[in-house]
Amino acid sequence: MTTLNFEFFYGWVFTNLNIQLSAYKEKQLQRRIQTIMRQSGAQSLEEYSSLIHTDEGIKKQFLDYITINVTEFFRNKDLFDNFEELLKTNLSKKFDSISIWSAACSIGAEPYSLAMIMDRSNLPLKRNIVATDIDQTILTRARLGEFKENDMNNVSIIDRKKYFKEVDSRFVLDQKIKNMVDFKQHDLVLDEFEKGFHVIVCRNVTIYFKNEVKEEIYDKMSQSLVTGGLLFTGATETIYQPERYGLRKVASFIYEKYS
Repeated sequence: MTTLNFEFFYGWVFTNLNIQLSAYKEKQLQRRIQTIMRQSGAQSLEEYSSLIHTDEGIKKQFLDYITINVTEFFRNKDLFDNFEELLKTNLSKKFDSISIWSAACSIGAEPYSLAMIMDRSNLPLKRNIVATDIDQTILTRARLGEFKENDMNNVSIIDRKKYFKEVDSRFVLDQKIKNMVDFKQHDLVLDEFEKGFHVIVCRNVTIYFKNEVKEEIYDKMSQSLVTGGLLFTGATETIYQPERYGLRKVASFIYEKYS
C-alpha cells in the first residue's frame, strides 16, 4: 500500500486554499482525506491535489467534506431552550440590545434559529446577527434560506407556520428572518476575531481541532465577548477549567464571561 504524503498535501492546501489542516485532529482528518481522495479516483495526494486544482466539482466536494456541514434548527433543543431562557432572564436585564456571532454556521440553520428566538421574544438586536463559515459555497446556500424536512426536526408547528413557506417539499424561510443575519466567510484558525459580542454560538466544530488550537479559539472568543456575555458550545464540547478564559459555567454548555 502506497504511503500518502500528508505533509505535502497539508502544505499544498494551505498555499492554494488557505486552510490550515494541521490544526485538525490528525487521525480523524487523514481518514476523511483518504476517503474523499479515493472517491475522486486519485491514487496519491499529489494526483488528488492536481484534480482539486483543475476540477471545480472535485474542489467543491473536498471543501464540503473536510469542513463537515452537519446541522439543523435548534440542534439539541433542550440546550437551546436553556439558552433562550438565559437570553430573556440574564442578558436582556443587563444590556439594552444584543450583538450575536454564530461561528461555523454551515447552512444557516443555527443563526436563523437565533434570529427566530430574538424575533419571538421581542429582544432587540444591536446589529444583525453575524454568521460565519470557512466554506463560501455553504454560505451561498445559507443566504438562500431554503431547507429540507430533516433540517426542520426541532422547529415547532407554530414556528413553521410563522416563519416558513413550504414549496415543493422545501421550507423557504421568511425574508424578515433572513434579513436579520449577515453571512461572512471566516476561518476560526487563521482569521482575526471581531470584538464586542454579547453572545457567541460556536457548536460542534471545536471537537475536530487539536487541543492547543481549541484552547486558542476559546481564548480569542472570550476576548471577543463583552463582560457578562455568553458563549454557547456544542453538546460534546465541555470547556474544562473555563476560568482559564475568564468564563464560568451558567448552564449545560453555556458559559458567561466574568472578567
